[in-house]
Amino acid sequence: MKFNLDNLVRENIKKMTAYSSARHEYKGEASIFLDANENSFGSPLSVNYNRYPDPLQWELKNKLSSIKGVPSENIFLGNGSDEAIDLLFRIFCSPGKDNVIIFPPTYGMYEVCAETNDVLVKKVPLLENFQLNLEAIEEAIDANTKLIFVCSPNNPTGNSIDRTDIEVLLNNFDGLVVIDEAYINFAKQKTFIPELTEYPNLVILQTLSKAWGLAGLRLGMAFAGQPIINYFNKVKYPYNINTATQQLAIEALGNILSINNWTKTTAEQKDWLSEEIGKLKFTQFVYPSDANFILVKMDKAKKYTNTS
Repeated sequence: MKFNLDNLVRENIKKMTAYSSARHEYKGEASIFLDANENSFGSPLSVNYNRYPDPLQWELKNKLSSIKGVPSENIFLGNGSDEAIDLLFRIFCSPGKDNVIIFPPTYGMYEVCAETNDVLVKKVPLLENFQLNLEAIEEAIDANTKLIFVCSPNNPTGNSIDRTDIEVLLNNFDGLVVIDEAYINFAKQKTFIPELTEYPNLVILQTLSKAWGLAGLRLGMAFAGQPIINYFNKVKYPYNINTATQQLAIEALGNILSINNWTKTTAEQKDWLSEEIGKLKFTQFVYPSDANFILVKMDKAKKYTNTS
């Protein structure tokens, strides 16, 4: 397969001129700023937020780079992973023409973003073991298929998708394969980040909302080749990550040991809970999980989960 990114990008996105903010245009250090019409008196808060944030979040990206083992230029930061998902549609999918493929049951925002952008969703259900149906996927792909979303570990089933099957998609699909790794910190399967240099059609989504315990900050990450990241930065809003979020995230990233301990404890408690739920008389099956939640098949599930 010969991958060509230009064949995927919408023509209007190629031609558009990105918004250039004052912080984009200035390079270097300064103590006086007059170019952004900011309030030079400060702010009414105990912390001065009167200056616009770094639009490309370089300090935070550099910190993430050292943790994730990927160059800062290959990182996009968004207002949650949902921003990156939405940008994928806006950059690569022409409304009313293109389509994407998802594998239900899976994360609901893929379909929501598709509907918002008037993009057809082709649903190829997972097999009974919640793995990919490669034959059905091949049949679903057509000339207008731009994106394939693979959630691994999958939400809501909790299992990791077979790595070999994902590689089949990467090697044979000439669109973008988007691997949503929101729960990767809990999984035994390794991240696909090291494969970025091998697959130019690979986009990886991660978040600080789960294992890192920062859901309230709304900070998502996308990892991809620099040409794809450049399009993300071209289309995103100028100051999509505020100063407070950047500062708090940098502080949190210095506590990796705590995160590792929490993740280990979560895995241990998940195993205990799975075993205990399996003993209940109405439990049919507890599915294996690589996430921080479990899926359980029950007799009369609605009866036992009804809290009214």
